[in-house]
Amino acid sequence: MINSVSLTGRLTKDPELKYSQSGTAFANATLAVGRNYTNQQGERESDFIRLSASGKRAETLANHFKKGELMGVEGRLKTYSYENTQGQKVYVTEVAINNLSFLQPKSQKAGYSQQNNLEQYDDYDPGQQIDIQDGDLPF
Repeated sequence: MINSVSLTGRLTKDPELKYSQSGTAFANATLAVGRNYTNQQGERESDFIRLSASGKRAETLANHFKKGELMGVEGRLKTYSYENTQGQKVYVTEVAINNLSFLQPKSQKAGYSQQNNLEQYDDYDPGQQIDIQDGDLPF
C-alpha cells in the first residue's frame, strides 16, 4: 500500500516548535495550497493543509521557514481523533513531513532586499557583458 503526499504552497504563519519532556522536537504548521481551478465567482481558492514534523525535521521547519514562504513538502497522510474539553470527538487529518524543500531563493525571503544588497557594490553594472565560453558550462 502507498501513502504518499506531495504539496507546494505557502506557510500561513510561522511554524510552532515544542519539545517533549524527553527532548524530542515537534512542530506544526499550515500550508496554503492553491487550487488549479476557479469557483463560481471566478476566484481561485486554497486548501489549508495541516503539517506535522518531529525530530530534526521539526527543528528545520521551525528555524528555516517563515510565514508566507513558498515551500515543498513530501510526506504521508496521517489521521487521528481525540475528545475535546466539551466532550466532542474531533477528527484530524494532517501530513507527517518526510522531506522539506526550499522553493524560494534567499533573495526573496523576508528581510532581504536584492536592491539593498546590490547597493553595497559601487562597481555593479547590470548591463555589463560577461564572457562565458562553451567549456565553462556544465552541460
